[in-house]
Amino acid sequence: MYGLTDLKPGRVFELNNEPYLVLSSQHSKQARGGAILRSKVKNLITGSIIEKTFKGNDKVNEANLGEIKAQYLYHDENNYYFMNQETFDQFSLSSEQVGGAKNYLLEGTVVNLQTFDDKPIHVTLPVKMNFKVTKSEPGVKGNTAQNANKEVEIETGYRLKVPLFISEGEIIKINTETGEYIERVRR
Repeated sequence: MYGLTDLKPGRVFELNNEPYLVLSSQHSKQARGGAILRSKVKNLITGSIIEKTFKGNDKVNEANLGEIKAQYLYHDENNYYFMNQETFDQFSLSSEQVGGAKNYLLEGTVVNLQTFDDKPIHVTLPVKMNFKVTKSEPGVKGNTAQNANKEVEIETGYRLKVPLFISEGEIIKINTETGEYIERVRR
């Protein structure tokens, strides 16, 4: 059980049988009333963000979160399909649940999935991943201003800005949290 003072940013709790992540919280005390907590929380299943106010003696339960390893199989219009690496059960997550991770999913990639009451709800990727550049325009000669960039496409179809010296067929390292180029990978 969490009380008001426990609901700090980063904490995950259960509300209406769904897990919520505290994004921000602000404690205040009114003259004759009790303490209140104004918070901004994110539903980890739907991704929606709401503002929630808790009163002095409100209590919430800690969310029952876990993690499993799963292999990404394929996707269709609305869903992304995975296979649990231990039980070999197959299941799907909606496009909203996968979120920005869809930009980095290749068939066969093993990922961590966050679970709530043993049901997968969210994809967790490594912060740095390597990808092959599949489309790249040549760098324009004479375009040597500092930090000159061009757009390329990686094997998942995701497009990002990279330095001019990156060419088609090269392997690059990408930060999956920001979607930015980190470095060229030497073979």
